[in-house]
Amino acid sequence: MTRAHRADPARRRLLGAGLAAAALALAAPLAPARAADAADVIDLRVDHSIQDLMNSVDGARELMSRAKGVLVMPSITKAGLLVGGMYGEGALRIGGQSVGYYSVGAASLGLQAGVQKFDQALFFMTTAALENFRRSSGWELAADAEVTAMNNNLAGTVTSRTTQHPVIAVIYGQEGLMAGVSLEGAKYTQLKER
Repeated sequence: MTRAHRADPARRRLLGAGLAAAALALAAPLAPARAADAADVIDLRVDHSIQDLMNSVDGARELMSRAKGVLVMPSITKAGLLVGGMYGEGALRIGGQSVGYYSVGAASLGLQAGVQKFDQALFFMTTAALENFRRSSGWELAADAEVTAMNNNLAGTVTSRTTQHPVIAVIYGQEGLMAGVSLEGAKYTQLKER
């Protein structure tokens, strides 16, 4: 094999890094051009997600009826290989009607590998919690939010103790190969007008 056919490992790494940087540079201008999903598409996904929630989580109907508002985030995708991230889009519903559209995103570092999809509903149990969320330009799940994770194969139960928290996060519809679902660092931001 000639020297031209045998690139040393350092040169291959440099070439790989250069190709990756070029791909990112080419893709970056396209990111703003990609419009977030249209409101009607998000609403359809939210409708299906709410149906799944009602069918898989005991007590979800009661929680929905007590909540001042609910943010439903269907099909949040979380992926990672040492560096990870998650993203999803959904709608805030008050009285069964969509009143705003939001994204959730997070980045993380550490030992992680895999891809996972899940749905999430944030139930705002007090008017103050709902208004705080709506006024925020980038809301993060705070320490006062109870997180109840549900598994597709085993419906969980929402208890009366659970409904005493200002914000309740329910995770359901999990699919994929990644251990656990963490909402740590998740930031919710209102999407621009549709």
